[in-house]
Amino acid sequence: MIVVSNAGPLIALAKIEQFELLRELFGKLCIPQAVYDEVVVIGAGKAGANETRQGVGNWIEVKKVKDLVMVKSLLTKLGKGESEAIALALEMKADLVLLDDYKARATAEFMGLNMTGTMVC
Repeated sequence: MIVVSNAGPLIALAKIEQFELLRELFGKLCIPQAVYDEVVVIGAGKAGANETRQGVGNWIEVKKVKDLVMVKSLLTKLGKGESEAIALALEMKADLVLLDDYKARATAEFMGLNMTGTMVC
């Protein structure tokens, strides 16, 4: 199963000390570079940063998005992490994309992606 995640679910589950649920449920997780940067680099010291960093190379894989035109198009209404997560999910033909933001969920649904998340913001 190919699963791509945005930052929201990583942070939300880390906040409630349930980050390992991602590994238990999916085994492996892919995140785009923008999500890694948001959670680990910009979010250093915050919920999800250490958990994500420790998972990379183990069960979390950071992938670069190839379709930069798609990302640029999505950036007109979504953040960079959400845009890259949706573009990566499309590129990888992901079985599931994890998103919490309402606009991102609506966009993913419109684009035919299967999605879930931890909450709707």
